[in-house]
Amino acid sequence: MATKIKEILSLVPQDSVLFSSWLSSKGIDRKEQTLYVRSGWLERITKGVYKIAGTNPSLYGAVASFNVQLERNCHVGASSALDLRGYSHFVAMGKPQAFLFTVNEQRLPGWMLTAEWDMTTKYFTTSLFKGNAGLEAYEYRGHQLLISCPERAFMECLHLAPVNYSLMDVYYVMEMLTTLRPKLVQQLLEECSSIKVKRLFLYMAEKSGHQWFKALDVSKIDLGKGDRMITEGGRYIGKYGITIPTELAEYE
Repeated sequence: MATKIKEILSLVPQDSVLFSSWLSSKGIDRKEQTLYVRSGWLERITKGVYKIAGTNPSLYGAVASFNVQLERNCHVGASSALDLRGYSHFVAMGKPQAFLFTVNEQRLPGWMLTAEWDMTTKYFTTSLFKGNAGLEAYEYRGHQLLISCPERAFMECLHLAPVNYSLMDVYYVMEMLTTLRPKLVQQLLEECSSIKVKRLFLYMAEKSGHQWFKALDVSKIDLGKGDRMITEGGRYIGKYGITIPTELAEYE
């Protein structure tokens, strides 16, 4: 019996969580799972979810387990994905923040949102993009994480600004994004459902003077009609029909 559970536990990093349905698919049925809890191999987190006894699962470990074991698509996005790629600028006080995204049909279970993790969970359901363009597998401490590429992650930051990020902080990141892929940027902008995101992205990209901006075909991007007030009492940018913080408009 010990040999069986050892073989299963060797398949996952120590900071993973283990879903009952996955254990069953590996030949450990519900009855055996209960026996492994009693014998000290597993510890129950909540109904149908376990951890390896004596370990502390990480948030990213839980997200990776959720995706791999249950065949879901929760991804790490916005500033968290940028941090993983080395574009660190957003520094949270206290625990680092993990910005997680799913579509409504694949919502994270409640226990994942309320559990005490090594990171602060910032969770959003969104249909900002039509599909999975710009999502990539990323090796992280033995886990396969699904994360946004820099192009998509930056647009997610714009989507969450100015509530979760200041537009000045977001623009400082744009200045670092010198190697974005114009074909992917074009695809994401065409698929993006947010007029605010598209207008802000184009404004910041043009302002930063990156070479890849010149390769975009703006005529194929739906920028909607009418003005968008991003910041009250700010500066109006006529070309893109947006009112932004004066500090950003005047920044050189």
